[in-house]
Amino acid sequence: MNTTTLLNYLQQQYAPRTAKEYFREINIFLSNYPGASQAAYKDILHYIGLLRNRYTNPHTIRKILFSIKAYYNYLCHEQIRTDNPAKAVQLKSRSHKGIQLQDLFTTEELEALLHQKQRYESCSERNKVLMSLLIYQGLRPIEIAALQISDINLVTGTIYIKSTPKTNSRTLALKPNQILLFHHYIHHSRQKLLQKKNTDTDILLISRSGGAIKKNDVIMQVLQGYRNLYAGRVMSTQTIRQSVIANLLKQGHDISMVQAFGGYKSADTIKLYSTKQVSSLQAAIDKYHPLQ
Repeated sequence: MNTTTLLNYLQQQYAPRTAKEYFREINIFLSNYPGASQAAYKDILHYIGLLRNRYTNPHTIRKILFSIKAYYNYLCHEQIRTDNPAKAVQLKSRSHKGIQLQDLFTTEELEALLHQKQRYESCSERNKVLMSLLIYQGLRPIEIAALQISDINLVTGTIYIKSTPKTNSRTLALKPNQILLFHHYIHHSRQKLLQKKNTDTDILLISRSGGAIKKNDVIMQVLQGYRNLYAGRVMSTQTIRQSVIANLLKQGHDISMVQAFGGYKSADTIKLYSTKQVSSLQAAIDKYHPLQ
């Protein structure tokens, strides 16, 4: 395998930091599994099973799986393979499927994420836009990555969210502080990011290298930038979204309203947030305990 070609491919598809991490994980994968290029679906499942025995943090396993999927996408791109054996592999939590109260955050705790110091100044405003979409609209990474400039209406203060296989389309209100933030990002910071690659795209969020941000970049931005902020609780795009939904229910909003807000195709997902769970949310947050 030509490692230079692989690295170039990753850099074209992902943000620089993500490409670097995937490249490292892929090399580890190949060193542990010399026959990886010929692997089948069952071989990938077996490898992930070995990782579960080695790592206790599900985010570590998820990152490795994403990198493996990227590796096989590369092989398909290079016409070395015609299929991606890892494409259908999904991680399922071994814990109870219900909402984990110890991982949820108050609205105030979520808003504090907007004030964290950013590693790259050029992406600081973009990251605030990204995080605001998570903590105010509770969007999923795939929804954020798909947003276009035309989906934002700063005059009416609304944002249109396209449908996905798991969620319905919807139009949501922007918070007052988001309107000024979005305006400055769209007309200033975003333009500077686009100049790095000299491209023209309608995609809202632009990577540090000047390309369109990907779903996995959104996930990694949260995991890498905020995972150690609240010790004992898992900071991820999923727990942020769960927190937004739980806080809406705790405030007394009707289930049908929350279902529409989150774009859920069924109210069954909302039922995971039982009345007992939501009413005890504050107590759980005040005195949370580490995962066992």
